[in-house]
Amino acid sequence: MGKVMILNASPRAVKSNSKCYAQIFSKYCKIDAEYFNVSKTNHNELCEKIEQFSDILFVFPLYADSIPVTLLNFLKTLETKPQTKKPVISVIINCGFIEPQQNDIAIKIISIFCKQNGYTLGSVLKIGSGEAILQTPFKFLVELKIKKFSSSIVKRKYRVFQTTMPLSKKMFIKASTKY
Repeated sequence: MGKVMILNASPRAVKSNSKCYAQIFSKYCKIDAEYFNVSKTNHNELCEKIEQFSDILFVFPLYADSIPVTLLNFLKTLETKPQTKKPVISVIINCGFIEPQQNDIAIKIISIFCKQNGYTLGSVLKIGSGEAILQTPFKFLVELKIKKFSSSIVKRKYRVFQTTMPLSKKMFIKASTKY
């Protein structure tokens, strides 16, 4: 049976939406999962624990069409600490845009990291309107996708998922300006 290391790589980890997504994942995950925040000072400590896990789940927000510097710096450290047993890396990424495909460049960065360092890229969940969706009646859409995402990791049948609020761009912008 596997075990998932959930790494919240949000710069606002303690008060982040990424933490909420990680909690939802933990609720639906049918295998053991341990949660950690990535900070400036704990990269070596986290790297030492990695081999205890079958899977790593990076949870983070999109920053300027890319991964946050918190995650970038962790990946740089991980590159210098080769693992003999390499877990599968999966990703939950959220962006403030309504279109989940805005996350594609950041996913490509993670994919390239995996290829260059001998890791397998597992499942991916791209969340559009990630800054807002948890506080709306559409939260169930995220929960449903995270449930399917979690199942894909447990069953090792990796897939790409995406979700967003079912609003037009015009309606989304109007609502974002109001709220």
